[in-house]
Amino acid sequence: MDAIDVVLMMIASLLVLVLAGFRVAFAAAFVGLLGLTIHFAVFKDNGLLEGFIRAVKIAGLTPHSKLSSQALGLIPTFIVIGFLAYYAGLTRALFEAAKRWLGWLPGGLGLSTIFATAGFAAVSGASLATSAVFARIAIPEMLQLGYDKRFSGGVVAAGGTLASLIPPSALLVIYAIITETPVGLLLLAGFLPGLVSALIYGALIVLMARWRPTLGPVVTGFSWTERLQSLPPTLPIFFVVAVIIGSISTGWATPTEAGALGAFVILGVAWLQGMRTGDLKKALAETAKLSAMIFAMIWGVLIFVRYLGFARVPMFLEDWILGLDQPAMMVLLAILLIYVVLGMFMDAIGMMILTLPITFPVVMAINGGEDVGAAVSAFGMSGEHTAIWFGILVVKMAELCLITPPIGLNCFVVAGVRPELSVQDVFRGASPFFIADVITIAVLIAFPQVILFLPTLLG
Repeated sequence: MDAIDVVLMMIASLLVLVLAGFRVAFAAAFVGLLGLTIHFAVFKDNGLLEGFIRAVKIAGLTPHSKLSSQALGLIPTFIVIGFLAYYAGLTRALFEAAKRWLGWLPGGLGLSTIFATAGFAAVSGASLATSAVFARIAIPEMLQLGYDKRFSGGVVAAGGTLASLIPPSALLVIYAIITETPVGLLLLAGFLPGLVSALIYGALIVLMARWRPTLGPVVTGFSWTERLQSLPPTLPIFFVVAVIIGSISTGWATPTEAGALGAFVILGVAWLQGMRTGDLKKALAETAKLSAMIFAMIWGVLIFVRYLGFARVPMFLEDWILGLDQPAMMVLLAILLIYVVLGMFMDAIGMMILTLPITFPVVMAINGGEDVGAAVSAFGMSGEHTAIWFGILVVKMAELCLITPPIGLNCFVVAGVRPELSVQDVFRGASPFFIADVITIAVLIAFPQVILFLPTLLG
């Protein structure tokens, strides 16, 4: 039995533990520690006790080296921005404005929800928080106007996924840390693909409501005066977006500093909006819970990733895939298909942390390397641009995890907030949006300029 055989056993053990209901963080940490112990004890001839001691040392030092990264400080700042915006009432203002401007279209409230979630996603890096917020705000109004309950739940669950792509995004930050891609350029790259994804979602809603009007009746009766009056309450949201994106793109602040500045601005707006001390405590508590969950997952999985590095798994896969002599695009599509399958059984963060140490080097290798120029690369772009392009594709694939059964967390969150909806109702309502996501992926692959325009222009 060689090292690769042991790696396959460890990967199988990890999948069994995850499917059995163990938390990804603890399952990955345990399997990683076990794998490191076996690797040093058997393949380095250190003995079982010495192998265990070395494994424990690595398990203690490796996560700290990543968790102490300045870029990781973006995650809690992005999350707190979203919760403060909710408790300040800015999310309801967004939804009200979208309803007055778009409600007259077929499925108008559903369309309003998608664009309101896109606006909220621009100040919140957490998909679960976005889904929970709009499940409280949008679904009661849709049901009151006679919208199909499955359709209503599916719209909110799908709309929540936009927070994974539109900056600030926690998933983009995690990708940047794992792959050592410039986080500022990656955040800029997510803006236009997020807008494209929202437009495709919106087009799907209009087509569905036109084909089957009972899904979502139109909302009328708003004058132009009422529409214009709905805009000023939404300005703080766009001001925070301008502060974050503007400070990053101009180089005036690092991404971490821009996130902290955005949090400070939204806190000031929340106080001016009359946010109470109790609401501030709730926002900070929710931020701490979600941040701790993400950090624990990163900590556990990094131990497993470190084991894969010692076992030389990324190099083995690079050599194997390059030896297949397949077109680069076929390899890319196969990798994306793997993400579709894994997304049915794993959450987005865990899936990305587990797979990127393997898939990212493979993509960079088939492209020709990190330093290759566009003239000689397999995908027709430089190494850095390939890293950014692949990052947006991976995060978009991770969005599928949030609405696909049986793990789709956004669907569970929506069903948990709205007792009138079962998890099955939400999954069925979200299923058409899977088609919209496939179309978005196809657009981003066929037209990489959608992803690379802002990083090239402002980077």
